[in-house]
Amino acid sequence: MILLFGGTSETAELAERIARMGHEVLVSTATDISLDVGSSPNIRRRTGLLDRDEMTRLVETCGIKAVVDITHPYAVNARANARKAARAAGKRYITFIRPSPEYEYEKLGFAKDHDSAAEMAFGYGSPVLLMTGSRNLKQYTRQSIRTGVKVVARVLDHHDSINACREAGIPDHLIIAERGPFTVEQNIAHITMHGIKTVVTKESGAAGAVAEKIEAARQTSCRVVMVERPETDNQGAYTDMEKLLESLREIMKTASAKKTP
Repeated sequence: MILLFGGTSETAELAERIARMGHEVLVSTATDISLDVGSSPNIRRRTGLLDRDEMTRLVETCGIKAVVDITHPYAVNARANARKAARAAGKRYITFIRPSPEYEYEKLGFAKDHDSAAEMAFGYGSPVLLMTGSRNLKQYTRQSIRTGVKVVARVLDHHDSINACREAGIPDHLIIAERGPFTVEQNIAHITMHGIKTVVTKESGAAGAVAEKIEAARQTSCRVVMVERPETDNQGAYTDMEKLLESLREIMKTASAKKTP
């Protein structure tokens, strides 16, 4: 069985392709948010946040042969824990990292982290739309209070995400609870609905529909503040899914050879 740490839009494709290689796949996601994990009978899903020790026990008790990680590029702690858990259990770990395209827009600025992004975005003094998810909201609401600038958050239509907004102090009428990826037109509608002049996003690649966000900002003359990807351990990392699958084939071939007397 292959343990696939998922939660992103690429999860179903990768799970299906691993299943077609003849392996059972256990997809592990931190939340129970509705997610396509593939329709193969060889794929099953477990949900719930795991720490490193719990990940290690999962690998050991479920007969896992290899660990594949396709979590979000910004899920630094989850990735680090998955890598360490695989090592502790004596299993190989490989991960898919979304390719990072180049973006060209004269009103695009980069921030190294959410604190810097919040300071930059609210420093412009006009309404801000957060397209960064439901984590790290308090950095932005603190700046909103300090500057008196309106903040709107766009998050998943899930109770955990909505509650995170409320806990951060964002009122319901400033919460856009919808599920992406969003088209240029949808982004424009959200921007114009709230009189937004600055958009904050992560560098989530094509799967995160970043190009559509930037094009919507361009058409509405909005500034864009992009939170840079955090540094991560790139050992065993692939930006090409074909190469990741080829690596997995070799890992499983080696594992089978070791079992042969």
